[in-house]
Amino acid sequence: MRHFPNAKGSLRGEGMWAPVLGLTALPHVGGFCGALITRREVKTWYPTLNKPSWRPPNAAFPVVWTALYTGMGYASYLVWKELGGFTEEALVPFGLYGLQLALNWAWTPIFFGAHKIKLALFEIVLLTGTVAATMVSWYPISRTATLLMAPYLSWLCLATSLNYRIWRDNPESKKD
Repeated sequence: MRHFPNAKGSLRGEGMWAPVLGLTALPHVGGFCGALITRREVKTWYPTLNKPSWRPPNAAFPVVWTALYTGMGYASYLVWKELGGFTEEALVPFGLYGLQLALNWAWTPIFFGAHKIKLALFEIVLLTGTVAATMVSWYPISRTATLLMAPYLSWLCLATSLNYRIWRDNPESKKD
């Protein structure tokens, strides 16, 4: 594992709760906003769609996303800490992380809000690739952070397959 010297001396010790909590909580901001859209649509529009039998139950999604957002947020803290904060070396790892976070937050309004299933499919494929690129950029910095992102990448593979099947099995939605 490559060691990144801390430009500020030490990020350990007093005052470290703010970065840990802030970076861990950050992904939940978009998740909470997305939940407001999903909550309405999961009772009205979503039940009208043809979905595969292997789809996880609706109740699983908030539990899984809470765990995934917490894991990715804490992983970002580990990278931040190892790099000594938002340094020049952090540009690519956090640029990719920020991009994947924005793509993650955008998927729900596209799929559930706008009912653009095909566009959501293209978007989630891009998201999944960006998460993989983020993990590759994080690996030399923190293997633990990279491993914390693995369940997220796995879930995105499932979600991408589900998005594809919903698009494929709902011909009227192919107009989008």
